[in-house]
Amino acid sequence: MKKLKIAIDGWSSCGKSTLAKQIAKHLGYTYIDSGAMYRAITLFFMRNNIDLTDASTIENAISQISLRFIPSANAQTSEIYLNDENVEMQIRSMAVADEVSKVAALKQVRDFAVSQQQEMGKHGGVVMDGRDIGTVVFPDAEVKLFMTASPEIRTKRRYLEMAEKGIEITMEEVMENLKKRDHIDSTRMFSPLTQATDALVIDNSNLTMEEQLDVAMKLIQEKINLAQD
Repeated sequence: MKKLKIAIDGWSSCGKSTLAKQIAKHLGYTYIDSGAMYRAITLFFMRNNIDLTDASTIENAISQISLRFIPSANAQTSEIYLNDENVEMQIRSMAVADEVSKVAALKQVRDFAVSQQQEMGKHGGVVMDGRDIGTVVFPDAEVKLFMTASPEIRTKRRYLEMAEKGIEITMEEVMENLKKRDHIDSTRMFSPLTQATDALVIDNSNLTMEEQLDVAMKLIQEKINLAQD
């Protein structure tokens, strides 16, 4: 049976990763968190005080970065390793969240990450979420989904996610961070966040996790059936 490439794009905190993990588990596919890759690169840049205006410094920094996904202890998901260090928790901090869109907007960074993502998914059987998966990374993906939700819902979700991790922050700070990231993601010069023309839009503002999975799996099953014909 042919294994598909499934691309999920959308705004920050609109449930992309949650749905991607659900689909990957349901199909037995590999889940690749492209956002974690950009966050890990951002963490490296922050630790090394990389000047984002100096092209040669950026290129040199990228040459020192190795990224890998390794299954977690419970094997329910994969965690990202930066130069053999598990940085899954560090990349979820608010400090990284404030910087990641600026780093991800750099052409050198995007070229590096996209090349790795395409290599990871070239044989199919992957579910990848991000900002440019269906438009740049896998324009030939058999399934493309575009996730969205209301700003209020997205803010609440991100706030609760960070609170569960013990990160102290206000709802106002979260909303401001999301607004800033939305603007940078949608207006950047290289690979801006846009909806692929052949993507199915899923607004999950009022959907449960089970309901959003049902919507997605109906489309995916149609594509699987077509691939078998």
